[in-house]
Amino acid sequence: MNTIENLLRENPHVDGWRISETATKSYELFFVHRKLETVRSTDTVETGVTVYVDHDGAMGDSSFAVYASMTEKDIAGKIESAVARARLVSNQPYQLPEGGVLNAGLPTNMKDQDMKALGLRIADAVFAADTMEGGSINACEIFLYRDTLHVKNHRGVDKTQVVHRVMIEAIPTFTDPTQSVELYEDYRFTEFDPAAVTAEIAEKMREVRDRANAVKPETPMTVNVLLRPQEIHELLSNLADDANYAAVYARANVFQLGDDLQQGSTGDKLTFNLKSILSGCDKSSYFDADGTSLRDACIVRDGKVNSYYGSSRFAQYLDIPDPTGDLPSCVSVQPGTLGQDELKKEPYVECVSLSGLQVDLYNDYIGGEIRLAYYFDGKKTVPVTGITMSGKLSDALKGMRLSASACVSGPYEGPRRMLIRNMAVL
Repeated sequence: MNTIENLLRENPHVDGWRISETATKSYELFFVHRKLETVRSTDTVETGVTVYVDHDGAMGDSSFAVYASMTEKDIAGKIESAVARARLVSNQPYQLPEGGVLNAGLPTNMKDQDMKALGLRIADAVFAADTMEGGSINACEIFLYRDTLHVKNHRGVDKTQVVHRVMIEAIPTFTDPTQSVELYEDYRFTEFDPAAVTAEIAEKMREVRDRANAVKPETPMTVNVLLRPQEIHELLSNLADDANYAAVYARANVFQLGDDLQQGSTGDKLTFNLKSILSGCDKSSYFDADGTSLRDACIVRDGKVNSYYGSSRFAQYLDIPDPTGDLPSCVSVQPGTLGQDELKKEPYVECVSLSGLQVDLYNDYIGGEIRLAYYFDGKKTVPVTGITMSGKLSDALKGMRLSASACVSGPYEGPRRMLIRNMAVL
């Protein structure tokens, strides 16, 4: 990094620069059933450089990657080529973040643990859930990472953060005499809790069994739909994207500050924040790609758009003096008032596995293909499959209810369930 910095300073055509270096150490385990087939360990460094050039009242930029095999002459040539490309770009001028030195680690209980030993402990926690008759974990891959991100620029930013994170990919499978059914599990964390890992995988084992026994209900019907944390996070991330400074600057945002997303609300009022640090979330960060220190933002308060957020560049374009930085998608939601007794008063479909929640703010739409759900008809609950749901987003927001009980799940903390009234299920 020092070599690159010196070469950038020596080039008279460079008006500004940013260097971003990510060093990643990993330990990876690949299982087929319970048998450990492959172990892989990596130690990599990725370095990216962005060059800024002022020209004709505008500001241009161009980026390139630096590899360990490059000589100083190679890097100098890359810088000169980037300068030439940057002169072809005409952005409205802005200043990169100024000053700020940081060397910190994200909260974790895995910091001082040996990766090999920790990987085996995680595997033990995963396979402790493999106890269901007819069920098995067909394949499992465990990835342990230690990422060190270092960002510097020509205005004195010099920030480093270390993230310890784990990703588990598992294929729970259920087999009976007539079929074999699989589900995909992607589970991520920065704090290792063996009991939590076992509980997560055990829940997926139950779900894949239920997927094998699921039936298609009588449709069409209009019914309440329950969303779980992953889909709640997807919905609110779409609303948050609309409030990004870049979207506002491009006039691509649907909602303005103060707009009531739940006009005529008959349900719980929505309040949610984007946070820079969320316990257990591997997206947590102290600063963004430019090196701007991140500041939490309450995007929606009591159903109304409360705040925009985003990078320093677009904050300057909008004349916003104290930018939040480009916050990660770590969502914190205020719980609501919905309890189990009230929930059971009406039939509902509780979504378990979707092909992906579809949210279209421009066309006022929410929907998705449901691969597995639990249908409560007012008396009993049965697993169902082969259905889709759809509705107007504005109606969904107006009548939504949020559970009083809360949980933490990856990049999300908040109510365990969100109820959307009167969705069309086909």
